[in-house]
Amino acid sequence: MERAVLIAVKTRWDDIDVDTSLDELEDLANTAGVETVARVIQAKESPDKFTYLGIGRIEELRDFVLTNDIDVVIADDELSPLQMEKIGEVLEIKIMDRTGLILDIFAQRAKSKEGQLQVELAQLRYLLPRLKGSREGLSRLGGGIGTRGPGETKLEVDRRIVRTRIASLRRELEDVVSHREQQRKQRKENQVPQVSLVGYTNAGKSSLLTKLTGSQTYAADQLFATLDPLVRRWLLPNNQEILIADTVGFIRKLPHDLIAAFRATLEELKDATLLLHVVDSKGIDFDAQISSVNETLNAIGCKVPSLMVFSKADLLSEGEKNFIKTMYPDAILVSALTGQGLDELGEAVIKKAHLGKVELNLQFPYSSIDWLNRLYEDGEVKTVTYDEEGLKVTAEVSMILAEILLPYIVEEELS
Repeated sequence: MERAVLIAVKTRWDDIDVDTSLDELEDLANTAGVETVARVIQAKESPDKFTYLGIGRIEELRDFVLTNDIDVVIADDELSPLQMEKIGEVLEIKIMDRTGLILDIFAQRAKSKEGQLQVELAQLRYLLPRLKGSREGLSRLGGGIGTRGPGETKLEVDRRIVRTRIASLRRELEDVVSHREQQRKQRKENQVPQVSLVGYTNAGKSSLLTKLTGSQTYAADQLFATLDPLVRRWLLPNNQEILIADTVGFIRKLPHDLIAAFRATLEELKDATLLLHVVDSKGIDFDAQISSVNETLNAIGCKVPSLMVFSKADLLSEGEKNFIKTMYPDAILVSALTGQGLDELGEAVIKKAHLGKVELNLQFPYSSIDWLNRLYEDGEVKTVTYDEEGLKVTAEVSMILAEILLPYIVEEELS
């Protein structure tokens, strides 16, 4: 296991406690298979534009690195190519930042072809400005953290080849986008409602999906356990079946290149009927995590209605439950372990997403007789009569289908 020192700059403008941020960085490092040996925090007005920490601190760190067999130094912020180069010249070991670490974890987690393409694109976009013509900047990398994933055999390349590969990946992902658009179009035509799970990484989304649908999905107490999107069927309390999708977890300082590369996946959120924003009720500073998720959703232009869902309710005291309900009155508290709150969640989804059913009196001309087959498939037909004007049907349908049938609704009860 590689040994790391974490470094961070604390400024008076930080909106997140630096120790909390480093706790998260340590969790990320552990997820990537790296042991954190020490932390170095320096209070400054702003990070040094050359060495992130002050040069004096970097020189002190060099002595610690030499005497403690440190393999890598990881910064809590994204380092500029110049900062990475200058720190590396002093310490003479591998230098990484939070962005590179997250990309490394994504490279390990991506299993589908689409996920691997997206991660490789993000890795190469991140790498491109950090390449040097002489390749000296890559000579210290060696193996291990930061050198894994779909792009690992392409790291020792020059900028021209990297740009060519980026262009090729974009073309491949355009095909993925086209395929996804066809899937979304088909779902819309079939009028199958879909709710999507969103939330901070390790908030409990996959465990909730497994409990709601009875499907076997990978769920683990680690960051970014789920990377490739999953879609399952969920039977609601009113016996209506809808789709529920799990998505990659968000995190503070989520790399912009990663958001851009995963845009095809993330943009599916905009077509959801409802978002279930899952929050770890036992998480430290979950308010900041909620804000981080909302910022990412805003960044991709997602304006879909959402419902707050606090997980791990079985671990909460009554006082903690009351506090959450006071702060978030419309939130649902659930437990994927005990099943607590799942029926309430289903009823809330029906109400929030307008997924209830309504009985309609309908009249169709014979030219629209195909609607009768649709009603038998997607609704409950109660009566059908025929006359010279066409068909008269009484049927119970979903609210979504009812909106489509508005031109055929008649007010009076059909006889």
